[in-house]
Amino acid sequence: MQKSLLIVESPAKASTLKKYLGEGFIVKASVGHIKNLPKKKLGVDIENNFEPEYITIRGKGKILKELRAAAKKVDTVYLGQDPDREGEAIAWHLAQELYDSNKNTVAKGNSNKIFRVLFHEITRAAVKKAIENPGRIEENKVNAQQARRILDRLVGYKISPILWKKVKRGLSAGRVQSVALRLICEIEKEIKSFIPEEYWSITANLKSTGVFPFESRLYRIGTKKADIKSEQEAQSILSGLEGAAYTVSDIQKREKKRYPVPPFITSTLQQEASRKLKFSAKKTMMIAQRLYEGLRIGDEGPEGLITYMRTDSFRLSSEAIGEVRNFIRERFGEDFLPATPNTYKSKKIAQEAHEAIRPTSVLREPSLMRKYLENDEASLYEIIWNRFVACQMNPAILDATSVDIEAKGNYLMDGTCIFRATGSVVRFPGFMKVNNEDTSEGKPEPGSAQSEIEGVLPQLNIGEILTLINIKPNQHFTQPPPRYTEATLIKELEEKGIGRPSTYASIMSTILQRDYVAIRDRRLHPTQLGLLISDLLIENFPKIMDVKFTANMEEELDLIEEGKKGWVEALNDFYKPFSSDIKEAEVKMRDIKKEIEQTSEICDKCGKTMVIKWGRFGRFLACSDYPKCKNTRPLKEAGEGEGDSGKLLEITNEKCERCGAPMQIKNGRYGKFLACTKYPECRFTKPITLGIPCPLEGCGGSLAERRTRKGKTFYSCSNYPQCKFATWNKPIPEKCTECGHPYLIEKKIRGGAIEIRCGNKECTFKKAVA
Repeated sequence: MQKSLLIVESPAKASTLKKYLGEGFIVKASVGHIKNLPKKKLGVDIENNFEPEYITIRGKGKILKELRAAAKKVDTVYLGQDPDREGEAIAWHLAQELYDSNKNTVAKGNSNKIFRVLFHEITRAAVKKAIENPGRIEENKVNAQQARRILDRLVGYKISPILWKKVKRGLSAGRVQSVALRLICEIEKEIKSFIPEEYWSITANLKSTGVFPFESRLYRIGTKKADIKSEQEAQSILSGLEGAAYTVSDIQKREKKRYPVPPFITSTLQQEASRKLKFSAKKTMMIAQRLYEGLRIGDEGPEGLITYMRTDSFRLSSEAIGEVRNFIRERFGEDFLPATPNTYKSKKIAQEAHEAIRPTSVLREPSLMRKYLENDEASLYEIIWNRFVACQMNPAILDATSVDIEAKGNYLMDGTCIFRATGSVVRFPGFMKVNNEDTSEGKPEPGSAQSEIEGVLPQLNIGEILTLINIKPNQHFTQPPPRYTEATLIKELEEKGIGRPSTYASIMSTILQRDYVAIRDRRLHPTQLGLLISDLLIENFPKIMDVKFTANMEEELDLIEEGKKGWVEALNDFYKPFSSDIKEAEVKMRDIKKEIEQTSEICDKCGKTMVIKWGRFGRFLACSDYPKCKNTRPLKEAGEGEGDSGKLLEITNEKCERCGAPMQIKNGRYGKFLACTKYPECRFTKPITLGIPCPLEGCGGSLAERRTRKGKTFYSCSNYPQCKFATWNKPIPEKCTECGHPYLIEKKIRGGAIEIRCGNKECTFKKAVA
């Protein structure tokens, strides 16, 4: 029997495919890329049409040897890498390595026997169809990927050395991530310059005979919209409302439809997983990759559970639509099924060859799959399944009601006040039966017109007189724009045309790894270093940092893939002005290393003033009499992004256990900690404890607050790693009144409320937080 060789990226994907292809196929994995540009030099011959110098990645020589040996034994080779630019580039490198016209190393010396196959989903039918309809490597797609790789290499390897020279070693700049950093820094500057404005609202609690009370908000005063700027104005209105009569003056009822959102594409999956599951973009893509490549489903063996997860298309196959429509009809009934399938328009730049992200079979319901999957895999699969099913269902129908209440008082200067209450009731759930989600990140400001009180209203009639239970003024302040979360930044990048589905996760990872951005309370805060680098790059490389320019470059890469522009031409267009900017920046960029900022701090060794300098680890205080006096002290770090950079760190009464010097509180990547003031001579550190002993018997440590790499707060023993005790619940240094346990905990419960419980799981003590 003739044999064929199929090469894919990962062993997991290979394992799933083996099951479908049988004994006629050898299936092997390249384990990702096999070639790359060298790490220690540019690796691009600019003068020779940007010719890249690819080298075999360290450790991949053995894999290549195995693949070549397998290729000699077969008649046909199929390259089944992921169906995107990255996958096409891997396939291209493999084809080059497997076929050498001099050595005849593949398919009995015939390079025409190397085929490209695309698996948009890994199911028996899809795999069979792909093998029966093989193609060739798409040169334009390879060129687009190569152009992106070279662009990124030119920017990184040309700008980074200047930053090393002018700021400190180890810094880097990137073509796309630097623009993402700029967006984060711009929001931070807006927050810093924001001046809150006071405003007030007035809420009346009313009721009618025999019905439950409800809240309404002052909406209009006379003919003008209620716009209360101060407490004095609010009190004046309340005085005028003394003894007022409240009468229902108008009731408006209307039908409101809520439509389902489209199925997931890469960006929206990352956003929803961040919002609902608290996953980072990187984690989302890692789990989605496993679901796509195949996981063991009981006796069925490995099965691909979702379609390919790097896509910007809302397209769904006719087979998938047919299957989900039958499922909706049988599970929910004809009322939930639209007369024709719902369709969603993709963006102009979308690659319509791909489908949206959906389950490979709607019959694999999340409840049935959960026992085969890890918790995170099951959670991500569930939101993908729910979104897909919901997108093919009828809209929900709500009855929305708006009630105006007229308040006439003897002392009102402007005549009548109108209070308004709104409410809605779901008359038909439609798609909400499966997927009820709020896709908005932002919320209206309290007391604003957009935040009218929503709830269920009692049955009321026009002319009905209401009883006032109470009326109260509420103070509010306008809020600055919120900092980005990973989800909202990805949304912003997508809307501005920056990056593509395959790059969003790496953009986020890079700016976090470089310490340009820190995550606190799931928000992205630029560090002091991040703000500085962003400013320097904007000053010296305005085009690279320009949002529109970066978006246009993405469009150029798309044109290369479509065969409408040559990749060398695109690189030439970019490099000529860029090389001029590089030459100028080498001379004109501020030399941060030489900049000195005067302070009023006094050197505790020689009595001279201290100055602020930049060093390898950021800004620090140094004696102005250097090099005669080499005394240095740290500055308060990172509160970075909170406007307190440049302040001294807090010195404590604790003494260093190693050298006896005072300890100070520092802010690191994983939260606050104690460090010796003699740093860098003494590098002793220890966690800040909560004054609560570790509950594990014989440990002797104390509980301390820490942060994970992703910024989530947890509490563990100060004796870590010897003691492994850890908890997500915040310990409170109070004894339990019921069992005497040494501490209580704050426990988040459903709805976001917090409950105080005993730290002893066996104890039933609990109380709500007021």
